[in-house]
Amino acid sequence: MDDVRYGVIGTGMMGVEHIANLLALPGARVTAIADPHEPSRAQALATLGAEAAGVASFEHHHDLLASGACDAVVVATPNHTHVDVLLDVLQTDLPVLTEKPLCTTVSDCRRVIDVAAGRHALVWVGLEYRYMPPVARLVQEVHAGTIGRLHMIAVREHRFPFLVKVGDWNRFNRNTGGTLVEKCCHFFDLIHHVSGQRAVRVLASGGQDVNHLDEVYAGERPDILDNAYVIVELDGGARGLLDLCMFAEATRNQEELVAVGDRGKVEALVPDGVVRIGRRGTHWIGGVEEHRVADDRVAYEGFHHGSSYLEHFDFLAAVRDDLPPKVSLEDGLLAVAVGVAAHRSIDEGRPVTLAEVLGDSDSQSGRPGSHFGSQNLGAGGEGGVVGS
Repeated sequence: MDDVRYGVIGTGMMGVEHIANLLALPGARVTAIADPHEPSRAQALATLGAEAAGVASFEHHHDLLASGACDAVVVATPNHTHVDVLLDVLQTDLPVLTEKPLCTTVSDCRRVIDVAAGRHALVWVGLEYRYMPPVARLVQEVHAGTIGRLHMIAVREHRFPFLVKVGDWNRFNRNTGGTLVEKCCHFFDLIHHVSGQRAVRVLASGGQDVNHLDEVYAGERPDILDNAYVIVELDGGARGLLDLCMFAEATRNQEELVAVGDRGKVEALVPDGVVRIGRRGTHWIGGVEEHRVADDRVAYEGFHHGSSYLEHFDFLAAVRDDLPPKVSLEDGLLAVAVGVAAHRSIDEGRPVTLAEVLGDSDSQSGRPGSHFGSQNLGAGGEGGVVGS
């Protein structure tokens, strides 16, 4: 079959990462790029190397969309621009994979969903952490019933501070949606995906305690959180926990996921690529099964341990075979909504329901057996352009 021609909108760090993945993916070919920042376009063309000769380069994404040069597009612009770029893309019949978060606010996510309603062409949200091989194995084990009924899922990300981006757009909540939207939508999506349940209530404590405190941009100091604990109560009775620290680069595994059910426990460690399975009645502390997990389809590891490549592998198959997305607009909305609820919980010092964030009756405001109660449990925290 002929190669699927890709246009990449936004050629900062993540746009270039998508290009590198596509260069390694059989059946994919980058034929157009767009970014208002000339150095970002130059970096993209340098990454394309010998392939750059046949690539159309545009300053504005409207020109790329009108060019007829591509069969599918990737949106990798700064978070706060996603809504406007996506609304333009949705006026075409081009399949699109958009970087996370879907948008920075729930209302903008809903605007995108409303415009996409009834549109046939594929819309896929880039929540690629689902595709990390150890995480995918954990999901497989939970869904297969290995640990029985899931009761708890914990996600720990201990990592380095936010990287420098073009124009320093990622230093301010107004551009990112806040750390718990910008970064942690990945983890709230995983809590939903692993559990098969939906968040109903969120309790969070966090702050900006170490990173970016001595930085000033155009007279403004960054207002992005660098650490938080977030408890997520789910509609099926399970609970999720996020433990985020962004000044913990002196660590072995950046991500650790743990799912516990009434019959056992499974954990995934990244980048070690290890999955551990413990079965109640069979294993005891220190004696669990340990598996090294990899996916030999991965031709490019990239920033995310091969997960972006595997995501593109499935996206390409969906484009070719006219399949639905494996990560939907609704998934993207819910991941953003939990992050918004977590920020509100920190700012207002209270549990926050998904119903009040989403503003609809589809989200339960609570359920029998909840342990959050109405007491003031939250903790206050600090709160607050071109290719990403």
